Amino acid sequence: MPFLPRPCEPCDPPGYAVLALPPEIDFCNAMGLLPMIMTAVDHHSGPLRTLVLDLSATRFMDSQGIRLLSEVRHRLPGRTELRVVAAPQGVPSRVLELSGLRRDVPVHDSLAEALRPHSGTARGSGGRAGGGAAP
Repeated sequence: MPFLPRPCEPCDPPGYAVLALPPEIDFCNAMGLLPMIMTAVDHHSGPLRTLVLDLSATRFMDSQGIRLLSEVRHRLPGRTELRVVAAPQGVPSRVLELSGLRRDVPVHDSLAEALRPHSGTARGSGGRAGGGAAP
């Protein structure tokens, strides 16, 4: 399943790549998404500091989605950081919470929040990524 088009892909901030993921991530498509994500990482123009996987349009995600995100995180080169966007009340957000992955990967409520500098650190006991100003 291909990535969903984003109307503003060319205007990603320097060092960032944003990939919108499909409406469903499960055993049928998760492993097919991995090579597509890694190809986008490998072909990013310039040094990639942050990969943002946008789950805003994802309505269903099972444990294969968690496996996918974990695998992407481990395959990212050097100091490239992974951030995730997931609607707070959506299924992906709940799956990320139940799996414990959100302790390791910053999860943001919106794409704008995920693209803010210094927003990659977790805040509070809930593990929700912070969007506040840098210290």
